[in-house]
Amino acid sequence: MKQGRLSEYFQGVAAKRLTEVEANVLRSNQHEFNGVKALRAMLGEPSARVPYSSKMMYLDDVQVEPIVEDAILTWYDARQKAREERGVMRDEYRLYFPSTTVSANYAAGDLLVIALCQDGSLLVIVAKCGSSIDEQIQWLFGVRTGTGKYDIKSEQDFDNQQLGFASRFILESLGIDIGWLDDSHLDEILAKFEGNFPTTLQFSAFSRSKCAWVDPRTDPDVALISWMEREEQLFRTLERHIVAQRLTAGFTSPSGAADVDAFVSYSLSVQNRRKSRVGLTLENHLEHIFQLSDIKYSRTGRTENHSKPDFLFPSQSCYQDPRFDASRLLMLGVKSTCKDRWRQVLAEADRIQHKHLLTLESPISKHQTDEMKVKSLTLVIPEPLQLRFSEAQRSQLMSLSEFIAVARARQAVM
Repeated sequence: MKQGRLSEYFQGVAAKRLTEVEANVLRSNQHEFNGVKALRAMLGEPSARVPYSSKMMYLDDVQVEPIVEDAILTWYDARQKAREERGVMRDEYRLYFPSTTVSANYAAGDLLVIALCQDGSLLVIVAKCGSSIDEQIQWLFGVRTGTGKYDIKSEQDFDNQQLGFASRFILESLGIDIGWLDDSHLDEILAKFEGNFPTTLQFSAFSRSKCAWVDPRTDPDVALISWMEREEQLFRTLERHIVAQRLTAGFTSPSGAADVDAFVSYSLSVQNRRKSRVGLTLENHLEHIFQLSDIKYSRTGRTENHSKPDFLFPSQSCYQDPRFDASRLLMLGVKSTCKDRWRQVLAEADRIQHKHLLTLESPISKHQTDEMKVKSLTLVIPEPLQLRFSEAQRSQLMSLSEFIAVARARQAVM
């Protein structure tokens, strides 16, 4: 197990596609995964039943959050009694799980991943076939599931896999806290912001100041990813410090009793802050890049029906002027993750026929990128993340530097 590698979190995984028979049985009756040779290699061949504290989850591109349930899964030899009592020379291992809302969603073709975590628990992931999260999980674990059999990856395989921005992003979507911290600037952060959470604009500017090695003018793609990584690392460090102080103070009512409602409210505020700030952080860094690139823009300018595209080029006033040539207008939607929300961008600027959307999500399913092409939407993906896409998909993508070049060209005649 090496720090900063996938092996820090997993001892191994087994992945396959659910067949029609398996999906139907697992949804309603048997609730067992057959313990084929591949699973035995990961879970062993114990002589007694082994219970595993487990988390089961179902993911697709529609739901904002995965369906998650905690459960106890049991790994056992169904033929052990017959072998002991009647001398049957055969074993038949199975992984039993209780009926859950997760298993009710299983369908043929869905990706199944059974992961053995470093703490000895199991993580059972099922992702909708053909979804972007399906592609992302396969990429994360380095598995291929076209053979109909389990593809097994060991801890040794994961030792060779360095966690980058994209892999950390996917792990977060699976609810795995990667603990990506840097205490070296904590004292400076606490002094500068007086021990409080600063605004996203303030913290974005501070984070950029700690990335002196990047040059946003010559390589905006690398700069954007570097700034996002750095800010996430520094924010999590500050968050841990502030939250730890609050937990130490405790949650009690005026009478001295435990205040559960106050704790729940605080926990929700922490989660909501994490979710809301990522999108704003991404917009902040993009805005800084556009400023350095001498590109005219309006952030959240109004268009029809009170829509507010994240960025309008060259300005809101130009967009609202019917005399301004529509072929010189650009819009850029910004979403840290797409899922099915990318369609919202299509209705945000009627005068602009071909729209652009920047996201950090990668890879995205071919089904979705094909639909985006049909809808005249071009994905803007920072260049370091484009390698996660297939070769055919990459021909449809635009880097941030390429988008900036288009914006400059359209504004050059103004």
